Amino acid sequence: MSYGVLQQYYFDNWTLQGGREVTGIIGATSNGVMYLSMPFLFAMFTKRWARYRQMSAVCGALVACAAFVLSSLSKHVWHLVAMQGVLAALGCALVYSPMTLSLGEWFNTSNRICNRAVAYGICLSTKNIVGSVCPFIFRGLLDRYGFRTTMLVWAAIMAGTAILSIFMIQTPRTSLIMNSPRTRRVPWQFLKHRTFWIYSTATLLQSAGYGIPQTYLSEYARNVSDLSPTFSTLLITLINIPGICSSTFFGFVSDNKHFHLSAPTVAATSAISSSLSAFLFWGLATRGSISLLVLFAITFGFFASGYSATWGGTMNDMEEDAAQRNEAIDSGVVLGLLNGARGIGYVGGGLVSVPLLKAGSTASVGHFGYGTTYGPLIIFTGLSLAFGGWGLAFSPKWKKVLQLW
Repeated sequence: MSYGVLQQYYFDNWTLQGGREVTGIIGATSNGVMYLSMPFLFAMFTKRWARYRQMSAVCGALVACAAFVLSSLSKHVWHLVAMQGVLAALGCALVYSPMTLSLGEWFNTSNRICNRAVAYGICLSTKNIVGSVCPFIFRGLLDRYGFRTTMLVWAAIMAGTAILSIFMIQTPRTSLIMNSPRTRRVPWQFLKHRTFWIYSTATLLQSAGYGIPQTYLSEYARNVSDLSPTFSTLLITLINIPGICSSTFFGFVSDNKHFHLSAPTVAATSAISSSLSAFLFWGLATRGSISLLVLFAITFGFFASGYSATWGGTMNDMEEDAAQRNEAIDSGVVLGLLNGARGIGYVGGGLVSVPLLKAGSTASVGHFGYGTTYGPLIIFTGLSLAFGGWGLAFSPKWKKVLQLW
């Protein structure tokens, strides 16, 4: 959520061996590794290893802390990619996966299932609270102590907060009870249905564009708009602040009984609106422009951050479809696979961003963002987000775009 600040620092204070442009893939790789590992982790911790959820989460927190300690010793750019992009991400996935499974199960009983999307939305909004504060923490530490000390301080912060909070989250008893000595088999019938593949493809496309502004907007503000490091950091915060409300909002809309929007409608609203903000505000921002960049950060942050909060409504739809077909479905496995699709999108967007940045014009062409070296990135961001929303039009639920009860 805050990697753009580190990316800007690497660009301005490069001391490692290797090309500094490679650091552009670290943020996307981190998100990609986390999400790509989740299908396996969610499947493992559903029932088979449910009793080990807290233990694995603590181990994951320690692995992530060790990765940041080791990254402080980096001498070459690939050390950063390996430590921050891969190892720290695996540790964070070990924290996120079992804890998210427990959350979904607490709200998976017959009298609570209607509030599951709201629960996901509220919890997902907390990442934006952290993402709003951490850019300034990183900026202050980097400016005062440098990169290596900052990584050590961040590792200590992670150890103190993560381990304490993990023990506050209990695994529901129903997940610890095994019906038979044999390990329960995961039902895979949902893979035969079009709904799952439509949602997965839309998530992949949306994620490919979602991570780019978080990585490059601060750098864009510094290099193109000639803004100060403090204001460049503020833009990252402005992306995250609206997400505090938007995740809860989109979760509430998905679960509201009186004014009910279908899951494809809510998800498409998030994707297409964030696409329009990239095309209209970031792309049309002139050199030295502040107002349009601020407007882009706020609108993009609100609509794009709420996308994953719509998954509660998505899973409700898939569970209803499974019930109509008299099929079993494991919500934890479905959520893990949706996260996996998001990971593919993050990795794809990160890998594409480097050649797109090189393909941009080295000299300014015109007065808008489209004419800068970041122009191809802006177009790619808008298109991938738009396709992520438009793809949901193929969903069978699209015919029920608006249901008023």
